[in-house]
Amino acid sequence: MINLIYNEMVKLTGKKRLLVVSLIIGILISLFTYAQYRQAEETLRRMGSVDWRIALEQRISGWESRLNSSRTTEESRKELEIRIAQQQYYLDYDVNPSEPGAPTFVRGFVKNGISLLLPLMVMVIAADLVSSEHGAGTMKVLLTRPVRRWRILLSKYLALLLSVSLIITLFGMLSALISGAVFGFQGWTAPVLTGFAVNEGQLDASGVHMVPQWQFIVMELGLAWFVSLVVATITFMLSVLVRSTAAVMGIMLACLIAGTILKTMVASWESAKFLFMVNLELIDYLQDAAPPIEGMSLGFSLLVLLIWGAAALAVSFVSFTRRDVY
Repeated sequence: MINLIYNEMVKLTGKKRLLVVSLIIGILISLFTYAQYRQAEETLRRMGSVDWRIALEQRISGWESRLNSSRTTEESRKELEIRIAQQQYYLDYDVNPSEPGAPTFVRGFVKNGISLLLPLMVMVIAADLVSSEHGAGTMKVLLTRPVRRWRILLSKYLALLLSVSLIITLFGMLSALISGAVFGFQGWTAPVLTGFAVNEGQLDASGVHMVPQWQFIVMELGLAWFVSLVVATITFMLSVLVRSTAAVMGIMLACLIAGTILKTMVASWESAKFLFMVNLELIDYLQDAAPPIEGMSLGFSLLVLLIWGAAALAVSFVSFTRRDVY
């Protein structure tokens, strides 16, 4: 099995997919770091040095103005009330939610990348793991080896798992190093509040506790790894079922983009909470109190994604071991 996995990793590195993904991640992190640096400079030029408490109070004041507006919908009103209560909690306990430095950048970048950027990166790796064997005509040769089919497919999946782990690790390291070179490396031990929940539309702070920022980032990366692995597994299934790599990438791209659109429209569509793309933003549950649909929680979304991933893996193995190759 080790030799099979090694061969699959050699194939992946030979196609230079991992190298391309690494370069894309590095370039994007550099661009976003520069953009945030220019934004911080512009803000400092226009407003001068502003205490974080004053900035947070101004943000709360703006939300309260929207809350009192007659044009604000009832759903938006509930979300604003929760966010105001949450930010007020930061003020009451004197915790800066945006402690400047590399940790803050990493924390925000992982959160923003978990639902689209990271899934797209792992999709590039997973899309042609099996379908490319059909396209290149090497599938028949591969199956003539004295190795059971399930072992061949398992080696491909384990190689995919290693690749996903490498991408997430690289994502975290490059984010910290590149942003740290610009913003500095301070703030790793700054306290972050987590554990907010919503019960019957009201903010529940009974489970709130403080964790160091580095620990919170590790939690974020762990959730990002899980989401990326589930998306990679579903893409892997499509690679087994569909012989065209372009079709696999098109299907997954449509699903991921649909997820980013649906999350703003599904509040009244309760059954949509069982779609995997609506459950990708797991990091929101660590700090943001308002779920996309009533009844959703971190445990619920983890379970939904786990079921999708397990089902996709089962379909992959059943199809690959029983399907005729021609």
